[in-house]
Amino acid sequence: MKKSGKMRIIVGNWKMNKAPAEAAALFSEIASGLTSDCCRVILCVPFVDLLTVANLAADTEICIGAQNCHFDNEGAYTGEISPAMLNNIGVNHVILGHSERRKYFGETDETTNKKVKLAIASGLTPIVCVGETLLERELGVTDEKISIQIKKLLNGVLTPQLENLIIAYEPVWAVGSGRCIEHADLVHVCKVIRASLSSLYGVEAANNVPILYGGSINSQNFTDLLSIDDIDGGLVGGASLVAEEFLKIVNCT
Repeated sequence: MKKSGKMRIIVGNWKMNKAPAEAAALFSEIASGLTSDCCRVILCVPFVDLLTVANLAADTEICIGAQNCHFDNEGAYTGEISPAMLNNIGVNHVILGHSERRKYFGETDETTNKKVKLAIASGLTPIVCVGETLLERELGVTDEKISIQIKKLLNGVLTPQLENLIIAYEPVWAVGSGRCIEHADLVHVCKVIRASLSSLYGVEAANNVPILYGGSINSQNFTDLLSIDDIDGGLVGGASLVAEEFLKIVNCT
């Protein structure tokens, strides 16, 4: 069970939406509407928007994240962006291992593990995604899938480095589907995640790793999600693109 008094973490994943001018307008609307002082807001925006929103965020408490990065800091990787490049422009978080990266671009636990280690070494906090497919849930292998993913994704990550790590549980079948996981199932998976982390790093270190839930979050279901002891916040997709809806989620904390 997580320790009490933790800062809530709300991540907005804008995915492939918003040109720079639109991103600036949405950022400003969100920033001006924040009333909660007990949560950390992280906006993960497309690469073309990063510099724009990072500059706007410089005088605010909002953190800026990327949606992906490469597993080397330089080299002949046409079209890629390195963790060092992100850090250089004021980006401090990065989503890694998102189910859409796995589904459409063939990313694996092994390549994501490389990114996780380099992101931490480069001064970024990775938001590392884990989750099962609908078939895996129906076959009853969710626990095994999550445990194996955590072991693979954190291979080589040292205990002190957990201070710069966030786990996001996103059941693949719930992402963008409008279906949110049942309360009892989420409680169970969170216990699996904590147990997996504890087996690798010990109970104390495991309890200090923030766990977020991602998968069709909206302002109607988020309060119930936050009632779960092991949930420290949310990875919000489509709802983060509408300032009014995202602010209801953030300000309810």
